[in-house]
This record gives sequence, structure tokens and C-alpha cells, in this order.
Amino acid sequence: MQRGNFSVVTEFILVGFSTFPHLQLMFFLLFLLMYLFTLLGNLLIMATVWSDRGLHTPMYLFLCALSISEILYTLVITPRLLADLLSTCHTIAFAACVSQMFFSFMFGFTHSFLLTVMGYDRYVAICHPLHYNVLMSPRGCACLVALSWAGGSVMGLVVTMAIFCLNFCGPKEIHHFACHVPPLLKLACGTNVPIVALGVGLVCITTLLGCFLLILLSYAFIVAAILKIPSAEGRHKAFSTCASHLTVVVMHYGFASVIYLKPKAPQSLEGDTLMGITYTILTPFLSPIIFSLRNKELKTAMKKTFFSKLYPEKI
Repeated sequence: MQRGNFSVVTEFILVGFSTFPHLQLMFFLLFLLMYLFTLLGNLLIMATVWSDRGLHTPMYLFLCALSISEILYTLVITPRLLADLLSTCHTIAFAACVSQMFFSFMFGFTHSFLLTVMGYDRYVAICHPLHYNVLMSPRGCACLVALSWAGGSVMGLVVTMAIFCLNFCGPKEIHHFACHVPPLLKLACGTNVPIVALGVGLVCITTLLGCFLLILLSYAFIVAAILKIPSAEGRHKAFSTCASHLTVVVMHYGFASVIYLKPKAPQSLEGDTLMGITYTILTPFLSPIIFSLRNKELKTAMKKTFFSKLYPEKI
């Protein structure tokens, strides 16, 4: 396409779930309940950690930071999705699309970095317990959290700048419920589109894979250390502190691999939209449930802090 045929794009149209007109009300109710539960679950975790001094440890500091990143991530995408499900106008301004992409990638990668930091925390706690207070000092933990947020911000900036430096032409319809990279690349034109697509893909996959490999390395050392514990009770207690984190890691990277590594089918627009729900709504919904149910210390603290106030005669 010649340079003169490029037009300035001021807005996009989010097709989203408009391809499922008879299911939009059902989707709205389902996603609304999941969104509210996600907010409630993460706020409950944060309130429990804040009110129980016994949970003022590095592991729960990182869990609170993770809950904040999940709340902000869902806040960037879900309210807009819910509004579009009830509206006939699905346009999104160019600047709003840029903003949504930046913050979604920022909070998404911050989440991945925090999961990596939590894996390192468990490694130090189990493999180097005598040095734990030194290696995971309050200042050190604050630095790790700050670096996770800074890393997420850099990733969001790099991806967003790379995508929106392209020229957009042709139809303005984004076949997704959010400003996602693959459908936006289909609207871009110019000789540099394949290069940008390859570069963004490599940066995202390399970063996610690097975080995942660091977590695997941490757990390789953790498993080796746990197997050296002589008593079965000691092994079970050591592994129970990692179970919730490991479950969330498998879920997080499992859904991410489906999004980023699945082969591109020629007619997969509706499939891509439905698949995107697993990462943007389902994962944040399940995460607080897993941490609440599979972490005995947190579950006990929640019962003591909140359930005892509602039903004091049962405690």
C-alpha cells in the first residue's frame, strides 16, 4: 500500500463477543460474578495479611503485591468488557487503546515477575533457612517488589511503543474484547509489520520463558532439599508452604502458553476471543481461591480475622 493511502486512525471497534449475540447477557452475568469474586478474594487476602501480624513475612508481602497486580490487571480489561457486552457501541479511542495495552502488559508481566520472586523466596526459606532473615530483609523484599513493578513497566512500554509505532489501515475492527497484540497486527500495514511482530513475540516469550525457567530451577533445588528431610511430616510441612504458589504458577504459565504458543489457525477469531478469557478473567478468578484454600496459615488467619467476627459462638 502506498504511503498516501494511509489514514490517521482515531478509534478502533472492539468486536469482542458481538459474534455471540444470543450469549451476551449470559457472558455479562458470568464475567461480572467472576470479576466481583476476583476483587473480593484479593481484597480479603490483603486485609487478612494486614490485620494479622503473624503474616507480616516476606512470603505474604509478595502475595499482597501479587493481589494488587491482579486487581489492577482486571480493572484495565474487565469493566470495559462488561460495558461492551451491554452496549451496541463498541468503539474505543486510539489513546484509550494505547493505554489499555500498556497497563495490561505492565500488570501482566509484573504478575510473572512477582511469581518468580515468590519462587526465590521459597527457595531461600527451604534451602537456606539460616540466611533467610538476611537475604529476605524488609529492604531486600521491597527492592524485589519494586524491581518487579519496574520490569513490568518496561515490558509494557516496549511492547506498546513497538505496536503503536506501526501504521494502521483498512478496517478498524479488532477481533478481540481488548486491544490485544495479534488482532492489532492484522490491522497494521507496511513492510516492517513482520519484523515488529517477530520482535514483540520474541521479547514476550523470552521473558515469560526466562521467569518460568527460574521458577523451575528454584523448585528443583527445593525438591532436592525436601527429599533430604528425614521425617515424612517434615517433608509434608515444607512442601505445603509451596503448594499454592506452584499451583498458581502452573495455571498462569499453562494459560499463557496456550495464548502465545498455540498455532495460528486461519479461521480462529472466535476461538482467540474465548481463549483470551482463560488468561484475563479465569486466571485472576482462580488465583485467590487457590492461595486461600491451599495455604493453611492464610486460611486459619482468615477464619480468625473475619469468620470469628460474623459467628463468634462457633469459634
